[in-house]
Amino acid sequence: MNLDFLKPAAPPLIGVDISASAVKMVELSQTGRNFSLDRYVIEPLPKDAVTDSNITNPDAVAEAVRRAWKQMGGKIKNVAIALPASAVITKKILVAAGMNERDLEMQVETEANQYIPFSLDEVNLDFQVLGVAPNSPDEEEVLIAAAKKNKVDERVAAIEEAGLKASVLDVESYATQAAFELMRPQLPNGGDNQIVAVVDIGATAMHMNIFKDGQSIYSRDQGYAGNQLTQEIQRKFNMSSEEAEQAKRQGGLPDNYEPDVLQPFMDTMALEISRSLQFFYTSSNYTTVDHILLAGGCSVIHGLDEAVSSRTQVASTMRANPFFSMSTGKVRGKQIQLDAPSLLIACGLAMRRFDPA
Repeated sequence: MNLDFLKPAAPPLIGVDISASAVKMVELSQTGRNFSLDRYVIEPLPKDAVTDSNITNPDAVAEAVRRAWKQMGGKIKNVAIALPASAVITKKILVAAGMNERDLEMQVETEANQYIPFSLDEVNLDFQVLGVAPNSPDEEEVLIAAAKKNKVDERVAAIEEAGLKASVLDVESYATQAAFELMRPQLPNGGDNQIVAVVDIGATAMHMNIFKDGQSIYSRDQGYAGNQLTQEIQRKFNMSSEEAEQAKRQGGLPDNYEPDVLQPFMDTMALEISRSLQFFYTSSNYTTVDHILLAGGCSVIHGLDEAVSSRTQVASTMRANPFFSMSTGKVRGKQIQLDAPSLLIACGLAMRRFDPA
């Protein structure tokens, strides 16, 4: 099976993010230079349907994809999906400028054999010519991407079982970068010459991507995430995990929930984000971050942005909203404000529809 990691997408498509907690779908359209959010759906997944980024209950995931697509109410069956960055090996190489396609493919395979710790028979391999090498006009930069076939196949199978077609396979970190491009206009000077940390706090993991002028310069994953809050609610109030998850989302917990459970969770989350930034500072030439954009389901917790800002000393800390400058048509404004931070990857994937052919 030959899936394109990095090539442009031709047909209209939907961005589909299969996360640990939900299937998220986003459909965008474009008029001139302006994008519009046409429709989106967040369909919850059963607990443990996706574990450590692996689909462990394919039937449940396929059923959730099917339900989400039905709720979308559209007709587009082509979708863009993504693998977590941890499942993809990427490497930039230099090749002689002007190579023909066949020679380039052979060169990529030769290079891939050096960098990929698996037989090439076991992986899906793709590459993209990035352009002339910065310091060598006679050479071009080429990005190689490879993932084990079983990782690719489990996601494709879930999509196909739901009656849809996986047209594009991307990497979650690249989808985040595409969504970040949509958010740059809300930053001073469009984010130019500024360091911006996008922190996506999901159910089972926290992903930090740091960008400068739209390019990723650092990434780090940590295990402290939303499930820690669910587990603490379970323990403190003697609930099942399902009851705790529902109470976390809908409220109705006892008065001591905020001081005894929520505030300590926010303090620890802010500390973990601060630690990740310290790792960035010690491993780079940078000593400050100008902005923090909080994404993922946990980012909507009231007061988390203030807790993170206080702990990290980054005054400009806000919720991420990739739909910031889009018209949202029939989509309800108040609900999209709550859901937007969770739709970062799905939105970035939906943007593949507009890649230049």
